[in-house]
Amino acid sequence: MNFNKAFLIGRVTKDPEVLMTPSGNKVAKISLATNEYQGKGKDDKTTFHNLVAWNKTADIAEQYVIKGQEIMVEGHIDNRSYEDKNGVKKYISEIIVERLQLGSKPKSEKQEYQSTTNQEKIATYDSIPVVEDTDEIDVKSIPF
Repeated sequence: MNFNKAFLIGRVTKDPEVLMTPSGNKVAKISLATNEYQGKGKDDKTTFHNLVAWNKTADIAEQYVIKGQEIMVEGHIDNRSYEDKNGVKKYISEIIVERLQLGSKPKSEKQEYQSTTNQEKIATYDSIPVVEDTDEIDVKSIPF
């Protein structure tokens, strides 16, 4: 029996990067930080995760996910390689998002999250349902 599933709850480290593939699919790249408690008197261990959301889930990420926001994602782990601008082969692990749930707002609305667009996102995200993306996407078409 095989099982490839990831469940993460963390904070978004920057606003999502959203692109269209040549075939017309929307894809969102999201950076997520999770913290692991290391014990009393020790600093938490922070791990950064690369998330990729497609189509409907990418739409929700583009409209409502902002830097500093807490989100919960469910998905599967994918490993791939690509060549950077200098022709050097790079390897990356990503979570392909299958379910996205919006969580708490950034801790302080007086921080750098206050552009008009982001304020609209903060004000309206509570009414957005959990989104599950069931479309099959070829990860080789990811443009980043």
